[in-house]
Amino acid sequence: MEAGTTAGAWVLVLSLWGTVVGGQNLTAQIGKPLVLNCKGAPRKPPQQLEWKLNTGRTEAWKVLSPQGDPWDSVARVLPNGSLLLPAIGIQDEGTFRCRARSRKGKEIKSNYQVRVYQIPGKPEIVDPASELKAGVPNKVGTCVSEGGYPAGTLSWHLDGKPLIPDGKGVSVKEETRRHPETGLFTLQSELMVTPAREGAPHPTFSCSFIPGLPRRRALHRALHTAPIRLSVRGEHRGPDPVPLEEIQLVVEPEGAAVAPGGTVTLTCKASTQPPPQIHWIKDKQARRGQLQVRGWISSEKQTPV
Repeated sequence: MEAGTTAGAWVLVLSLWGTVVGGQNLTAQIGKPLVLNCKGAPRKPPQQLEWKLNTGRTEAWKVLSPQGDPWDSVARVLPNGSLLLPAIGIQDEGTFRCRARSRKGKEIKSNYQVRVYQIPGKPEIVDPASELKAGVPNKVGTCVSEGGYPAGTLSWHLDGKPLIPDGKGVSVKEETRRHPETGLFTLQSELMVTPAREGAPHPTFSCSFIPGLPRRRALHRALHTAPIRLSVRGEHRGPDPVPLEEIQLVVEPEGAAVAPGGTVTLTCKASTQPPPQIHWIKDKQARRGQLQVRGWISSEKQTPV
């Protein structure tokens, strides 16, 4: 009576906790219990059955039977012949086989290939740019996903559409790290873009994590970051003006006190790189024909151009 009560309790607990399965290729979430059925096995003793396991925990086939001892906290054979893994982990990936003989003497084999998964937290974009500059490479940010298994992939989107790295205007630097104790993965993807001068003035970027396994719809959904909307500086116009504090106007002779018909030399110095374009204005109007203009590219010394 006591044995029957214990068996009933196991069935009740498993119906509440675990997943009782009978297929061939299985995927289970890390840390959750998993129950594998031994097809054809009598539900009550006496039973003739044997489980064989070949996983990351074993160097060879591990054999378990109802009469044998449980395998620590890793696995045990239940009274009904099923195999229980109380908290499946990455090391439990592998092959599980059961060979049972029915009451009528028929031998039935069960074979399972088990893989595990862990859905990471929602990815995020760290160190995002405050703005982008047109015509030059810019770092948009780094997309980070932590705590997933298998590794999966990260992908970038521009205005809701996939952004494909081309090594020119769009480039991605990826890094994958694995935790030495948990075995879970951390993914990083750094995005660099070169906005066109005539491109969108306020592009929106986002990043998505795609699980590596399995293909079941409920588990293969992408996880998305919050989008970031950036402004592009320098779009639809030429180079930015040189700040006034970086411009020096030199007058010769000093004080500009000359007789009528004399010559005054004005030198505009701006040692920025690349060399700026200099425009002269007199009486609030641009002057070209009335002024004789010479230009220099400033480095350590002036060089006529």
